[in-house]
Parts: sequence; structure tokens; C-alpha cells
Amino acid sequence: MSPHPSHDSLPHPDDVALMRLIAEGDEEAFRLLVERHQHLVCGTITKMLGDPIEAEDLAQQVFLRVYKAAKSYQPSAQFKTWLFTIVRNLVLNEYRRRTRAWLQPLPSQDDEESGSYDAELPDKTAKSPDQQALEKEMMRAIDRAILALPEQQRLAVILRRYDEFSYEEIAAVLKTTVPSTKSLLFRARESLREALQRYLGEGESI
Repeated sequence: MSPHPSHDSLPHPDDVALMRLIAEGDEEAFRLLVERHQHLVCGTITKMLGDPIEAEDLAQQVFLRVYKAAKSYQPSAQFKTWLFTIVRNLVLNEYRRRTRAWLQPLPSQDDEESGSYDAELPDKTAKSPDQQALEKEMMRAIDRAILALPEQQRLAVILRRYDEFSYEEIAAVLKTTVPSTKSLLFRARESLREALQRYLGEGESI
């Protein structure tokens, strides 16, 4: 019987190939998989929770579940949507464990210790200090407004705005339909538009 191809023999092994190798106990394949997805996973959780330290802990739990599920993993859906279903479940479980509601801004781009997971700010080149300060204030306001959304709306917005998921991918993660996903996003955008009125120009959208 010919040996199973290793990650060394595959120039760019896809996620499904890596999962097969992980199921056989290949630690290097697991390391490659984590490196490939950890920034996106940790960034999404950070935006959901507003806490980069807690997000790192939860991201580790996500990949631990991926490792444990490798032997039973069946590629019936895109790996990315399967992975983010795990993210969604762990984040929602975290919400259920919390006994009080709280709100705090996401880390800013100049917060080096928390990692660069925040929204993409416009290029600051040739901008006055006042303009830079206003942009930072607006991005923090956007972060706070997103954190104030209901859980499903918040995740839908983050996956769409920051992670560039398609409607179909978001629907798969949320275990709902594409029309329901579009409705969630519409309501979320209306809430954000109302919360950010002072920062938006005439006819400007989120």
C-alpha cells in the first residue's frame, strides 16, 4: 500500500488535505493549519468579544476542537464555514456564561500589545492630527456600535465587513438561509447607521 502523501510532498496542501494528515497524527500539518487561519479566527473573536486576551484563549479552544474532530471530519462543506461554525458556537457559549452586559472598544491600531485585528483605517499619510484623531474616534465609535448589536447580527456584520464572507458562507455559519442572512445584515446596518449618524455624511452608508 502506498503511503499517504505528506505535507512535504504537497506544495500547497489545502485544508482538507491537512485535516487528513492531522487525523493521522501529523503535528506539522496541524501547525500549518493553525498558522493559516489563526489571524482570521482570533481577529473575528476579538471583534465579537472586544477583548483580545480572552479572544486568544478562545481561539486556542477553537483549534483544539479542530484537532479533536480531525478523525471524524467529513468535507461536506467548505472548511472555512465548518471552522467558523466552531467559532460561532464557542463565542455564543461564552456569551451564555456571562452574567452581566458590558461594552468596551476594540483595540486600536496603535495598541501593539493587543495585535492588529481592528478595522482597516484609511491611510494617514498627509493627514492633519485633527483628521487622524477624528478617524480614530469614528473607528472606535463603529467598534462600540458593532459590539452593541445582537449576537447574530454582530457576527454577520463582522463576517461580511471584515472577513469578506459571502452571504452563502455567512448563512452556513449561522445555520440559516441566505434571505435571513440578508435580513439580519439589513437590520444591523440600520442600527449602525442610527448609532453613527453624527459621523456619516448625507446619504453615506455603513
